[in-house]
Amino acid sequence: MKIGIISFAHMHAASYAEHLTAHADIELTAIWDDSFDRGSKMAERFSCEYYADLKSFLELDLAAVVICSENANHKEHVIAAAKAKKHILCEKPISTNIKDAEEMIRVCKQEEVILQIAFPVRFVPAIQRVREVIQSGALGEIVAIEATNHGQMPGGWFVQKELSGGGAAVDHIVHVMDLIRWMTKEEVKEVYAELDTRFYDIGVEDCGIVTLELQSGAIVTIDPSWSRPGSFPAWGDVTMEIVGTKGRITLDAFKQHLVFFNEQAKKMQHIGWGDDMDHGLVLDFIQCVKEKRAPSITGEDGLRTLEVVQAAYESYKNKAMITLLNE
Repeated sequence: MKIGIISFAHMHAASYAEHLTAHADIELTAIWDDSFDRGSKMAERFSCEYYADLKSFLELDLAAVVICSENANHKEHVIAAAKAKKHILCEKPISTNIKDAEEMIRVCKQEEVILQIAFPVRFVPAIQRVREVIQSGALGEIVAIEATNHGQMPGGWFVQKELSGGGAAVDHIVHVMDLIRWMTKEEVKEVYAELDTRFYDIGVEDCGIVTLELQSGAIVTIDPSWSRPGSFPAWGDVTMEIVGTKGRITLDAFKQHLVFFNEQAKKMQHIGWGDDMDHGLVLDFIQCVKEKRAPSITGEDGLRTLEVVQAAYESYKNKAMITLLNE
């Protein structure tokens, strides 16, 4: 199966490319990037062709594409790929606004191509096990969830609102929100958010707390802040404490790591030894394409998480609770 990558703007693109090239049944055929330097460098690294023209790239005999462009460019690239009849794995968030996301979903359905959104944390074994416990009923009725997705401030286009759609909130809420929806099978009823810029001199928020009420009445808090310093030994975390009427679970998605005291780099580093979540995501997408089945993480999943992000921004702006679902 031949697959191409549209843009290496997002840092996850290199990881996806490594897993694609390591797969016995996959040929990473071509890379398109609007940056010649970045695109040609990655094409050389992964032994494939670089294309500066997107139309020519999409005319290739590719079964699928992985889109890792800037958030604001997802719509253009997804729609172009769909009209070229390519199945699509799109980096999160699905888009920077709801109308664009809805159009992306509509066009992919119209063209009968897969649209899968990249939420790799679903493929962490600890996350999957916690989901099984919740859905078994062992915790009883879920009454509260406290979650974090802290990270280092990524810089670059991530802090340019016209390209990213926002800051830490859009970058990190979507991961945790996808997990909560997937684990509980619930949608969000109401959203309240406090956001701010306190760690860095940038034009977007770098910290905040988002409070949600689920359909069942369960209360959720999410801390999506870029609060990890550059010296921190890992990019960040995904943690959850889930409280039910029959018990509680504390989850640390990246607990499986070694501590490496790197004398050459003069810093301590966390080296993960557990299953690679990006590998799980890529394998799942490949199987979706091979079996021509609906993706496990759909465009609608991406849309639902984006709705929560947009409600958080609206709440912060208006200092009010935002209702997503009425009784």
